[in-house]
Amino acid sequence: MSAGSRPRRLLARPGLRPEDAVRAAGDLVAGGCTVAFEVRGADPAAAVVDLAGRLDAAGLAASCEVTVPVDRFVPPGPPGLVLALAGPAAAVDRVAAGLPAARVVVHAPEPGAEQRCRALAGRRVRLVAGRGASARLSFVRCLNVLMAGTGEPAVATTDPRLIAVTGERAAWNGRPPQSWEHVMPWGEPTEEQRRLLAAGHTVRVQVPVAEARS
Repeated sequence: MSAGSRPRRLLARPGLRPEDAVRAAGDLVAGGCTVAFEVRGADPAAAVVDLAGRLDAAGLAASCEVTVPVDRFVPPGPPGLVLALAGPAAAVDRVAAGLPAARVVVHAPEPGAEQRCRALAGRRVRLVAGRGASARLSFVRCLNVLMAGTGEPAVATTDPRLIAVTGERAAWNGRPPQSWEHVMPWGEPTEEQRRLLAAGHTVRVQVPVAEARS
């Protein structure tokens, strides 16, 4: 199995129950990571409200962001909750224009990804890698744009080659570790996470969360 296929497989797992997702987040934060919840289910709005309350009660909100599908969720969401906007590029960019603090999810293999990164280089962007040589080339082109910008890139890949390139581009652009972050899927082996944390990098772990059951 290729390195690029593991995140896709892991994030395809059913989401954790909200209480289990928050418990997992607590363990991750205690270990030095931050968290990106990936909301699943038919009613993401209800899931986000429920999750926001649980995070506030657990004192974890400052270390977490919540990824929402813009085609099934109307931001801005609960106060104090940081959102990452995912979905069709045109819809995401339209919503993002009114939410400057939100993160924008850009998939490197999608058409127009580099142009989107140029337009978004002054804000928070999560760049998601894909599979195959052309996807890796697009990822590096997008990465070059974001690392040279004034925003806060988040780089979502477990590919060792792309992780190495990311570090090189950050150093080339004089970026301190706190100005960008790695994003990795929950359930992935943690050796690389520990190495990155020990080197002073921010590692955000994606935790899939399902709707609360009544």
